[in-house]
Amino acid sequence: MAAWEGKKYKLEKSENFDAYMEALGVSAENRKLGNTIFPTVSLVKNGDEYEYITASTVRNNVMKFKPGVEFDMDTLDGRKMKTVCQFENPNKLIQKDSTGTIIREFTDTELVSTCTINDITAVRYYKAA
Repeated sequence: MAAWEGKKYKLEKSENFDAYMEALGVSAENRKLGNTIFPTVSLVKNGDEYEYITASTVRNNVMKFKPGVEFDMDTLDGRKMKTVCQFENPNKLIQKDSTGTIIREFTDTELVSTCTINDITAVRYYKAA
């Protein structure tokens, strides 16, 4: 069983997230909001499809995907993009799109999300809720 199954992870802290959002082209207003939100996330498997669910007091988002299959995604700040998600192992999910890469590493107690665009990297740390 994968470490993430049946778990929710609550954001505890972020490093360099504002610079990452700025590099993505997120407006100053949305960056300010993004730095104040501490969402809870979960990964759920439904047959051969997965749902990466982000829930906060401001907005909820569900990213549905099949590993290795490109799909259209709406970002939390309203941008639309094509992306693909692939598991490197049962607990390491890699998401790639035209802007960069997000690597999510799940354990029983935490989720570490490493977000990279060009030469800017942000790391977000979540604790199992």
